[in-house]
Amino acid sequence: MSIPTPHIEVKEKGIIAKTVLMPGDPLRAKFIAENFLEDVTQFNRVRGMNGYTGTYMGRKISVMGSGMGMPSIGIYSYELFSFYDVEQIVRIGSCGAYSQALDVYDVILAKDAWSESSFAHTLAGYTEDVMLPSAALNSRIEAIANNLEIPIHTARVHSSDVFYRKHFHDFETIRDAHGCDVVEMESFALFANARFLNKQAACILTVSDSLVKDAVTTSAEREKSFTSMMKIALELAE
Repeated sequence: MSIPTPHIEVKEKGIIAKTVLMPGDPLRAKFIAENFLEDVTQFNRVRGMNGYTGTYMGRKISVMGSGMGMPSIGIYSYELFSFYDVEQIVRIGSCGAYSQALDVYDVILAKDAWSESSFAHTLAGYTEDVMLPSAALNSRIEAIANNLEIPIHTARVHSSDVFYRKHFHDFETIRDAHGCDVVEMESFALFANARFLNKQAACILTVSDSLVKDAVTTSAEREKSFTSMMKIALELAE
């Protein structure tokens, strides 16, 4: 495949930075570009999946939506890694808490991602049900969070294939059997792509709701209020 790809309209390399932050929501990408970046150029509009490159503290970085679910982030991250020379992608998303110890707005760093998905096996024949982020990238993120004095929780993520389940309390079985602390829908695929393509990936999440407490955020809050997570990730600009 050559560029532009079917999903990213950029016609030449170098416009997209080596580091890309990927929120699920393309409007969150727009919010980050408008509120944190300087000298911003929008590089993608295909299917409404906004992508921007700018500078943060004088250093180049890109931010682009991934959409929801493993097939969506699987496409965008694969194309960024393979055809645009992106070296590291950091998912910055929302998650639901499986643990009483976690509250809304807590920041989570994924130590790994467990999934029942067939994504990694279909992609590359991987048989493991746990995919790992880049250890070096996670170490950098932990150091940044410490320097910014932003508390983070390191946790196993459940990357679910579905948002709605027939039996709501299935999550308790998954949590207890596999040691998952939070649930989202993308990290497993991102980590599998990075492994397959010899790139780096990480995932920082903000708890948007709890499956064990009566706590939830609105769509507007998820778009604009998860700034602690954003500030950590933006420090990865190079």
